Amino acid sequence: MVKLIEIMLKENLITKDAISTLVKSRPPKKISFANLLAEDMIDLHTVEVFLAKKIRQGVITLSHLEKIEGINIVPIIEEVAKTLHVEYVDLDDIEIDMKLFSKLSYSQLLKYNIIPIEESDLHVLIVFDDPLDMAAQDAIQRLFPKKPIRIAIAKPSQIHQHLQRLEINESIKGLVADIRKDLAQEGNADEKADESPAVLKLIDVILKSAIFIGASDIHIEAMEKSCIVRVRVDGILRQSFTFDRDIFNPLASRMKLLSNLDIAEKRKPQDGRFSATVSKKDFDFRVSTLPTIFGESIVLRILDKSKAMIRLEDAGMSKFCYDRFSESIKVPYGIVLVTGPTGSGKTTTLYGALNAIKDIKDKIITVEDPVEYQMGGLQQVHVNANIGLSFADALRSILRQDPDKIMIGEIRDKETLRIAIQAALTGHLVLSTLHTNDAISAVTRILDMGIEEYLVSGALVAIQAQRLVRKICVHCKKETVLDLALRKSVEEYLPENPTFYVGEGCKECGHSGYAGREMISEVLTVSETFARMIASGASKEEMTNQAEEEGFITMFEDGIHKALEGKTTIAEIYRVARL
Repeated sequence: MVKLIEIMLKENLITKDAISTLVKSRPPKKISFANLLAEDMIDLHTVEVFLAKKIRQGVITLSHLEKIEGINIVPIIEEVAKTLHVEYVDLDDIEIDMKLFSKLSYSQLLKYNIIPIEESDLHVLIVFDDPLDMAAQDAIQRLFPKKPIRIAIAKPSQIHQHLQRLEINESIKGLVADIRKDLAQEGNADEKADESPAVLKLIDVILKSAIFIGASDIHIEAMEKSCIVRVRVDGILRQSFTFDRDIFNPLASRMKLLSNLDIAEKRKPQDGRFSATVSKKDFDFRVSTLPTIFGESIVLRILDKSKAMIRLEDAGMSKFCYDRFSESIKVPYGIVLVTGPTGSGKTTTLYGALNAIKDIKDKIITVEDPVEYQMGGLQQVHVNANIGLSFADALRSILRQDPDKIMIGEIRDKETLRIAIQAALTGHLVLSTLHTNDAISAVTRILDMGIEEYLVSGALVAIQAQRLVRKICVHCKKETVLDLALRKSVEEYLPENPTFYVGEGCKECGHSGYAGREMISEVLTVSETFARMIASGASKEEMTNQAEEEGFITMFEDGIHKALEGKTTIAEIYRVARL
């Protein structure tokens, strides 16, 4: 983008002195829009207006725009759209009419970098990579001779991602055609869907593709005009496949059959599971179905059996948090809680803790719903509400089994919590999870559930709150300059001359800039002073102040340290951990 900065110099939008200041700084700083903005040498609005103008003039394209560091391109694209009297579209927020793709070949879509969105009685809406490419517009118009095309623009990266997904869809068109052929022969799609071998092959493709890119969940969703398959990778959903609506019913029926669910029941939620070997590895799939206005939503949680043996030291904790937590789980009795939202790695942390403390001399029993990973050396109980075996019922029974250590998958109600605390006070080490935003909030949550202060103060040993943040891709990692407003918001946590990194986006990370996830956490250890404060009914603010005096580091601060180490980004920490 050196050429653009030269143009800005000629148009007196920046000065030579500003450029000279960047070059002469220690260490020298790269001449870039991000650095000019960070040093207050240029106004953000000025930059946005300038870039929008240059796009309209054809000096740069939208694709060039995405390569500029430190710029949010959405306001610029919106300004360009407004000026050119075209529509701006966020492709991630709309449903695309898949029938339109039968009128265009994949090679044509790729050649012109376009995505057809919808067709009405009056026009066809087409998203273009370059709204000034008249040759492409004329060529597409010829393919729709009876209706005028309406031009829209979107982020080029979104267009690229959708074209990639279409390429995959192109490769499985044969399977889809086989499914339709089988269903046409059988005559009744709902009754015979499970008998089509092509459906099973399609499910195999979906499972393999999700596992290959490291997905944790697969979402199969019925829409009004289509069936969408999305996968959650590193905590973020990505669209993987898109099919016509008629493929959903046979796909859903076969999925239910694999999971031992009622294929005729579409009005009530159902839960099941199945196992499969993919690429010579064994996986469990936890399946949940939910009725929606257009059909059902089916979600598969992918459980890799090999991950059960994770070591606590490999969970991704910082040394400070690891030392605090590992010491806490070595106590002979008391309750240790792990808190966080769904998908924050709580169960993985508990399994890592169990691996760290299990011993042939101790009897360890777990109560889970469901048992996600099988682990040797301990007894695992699967709760089943249908037969009257709840967490509380199972916990009462296992206390008569003479356990030394107990793991409860989740504390959901007052009864389970009370039994767990009583077990902790009578000589058992209890490990469990709780849904709260942070460690100190867990104390107030327990008290709000009706447990007496003196019981809580006597039983609590430690509370860990955690989240998972995306790690910067090592293949496209590079230094970057923080947006000025973002830098000012974290100034108090930063050393002098900090260095930050970002993932540029490459083939290895699916052009996201991130690959894998890293834990950020905070560990509150309950000292004698802190226990007395709980017993006396201290407020959350008072407990927070006492914890900080004892060296407590918040999850947000832990995340900032991880960003300074080059493991993740400040933006990612804000997305996940800023309350």
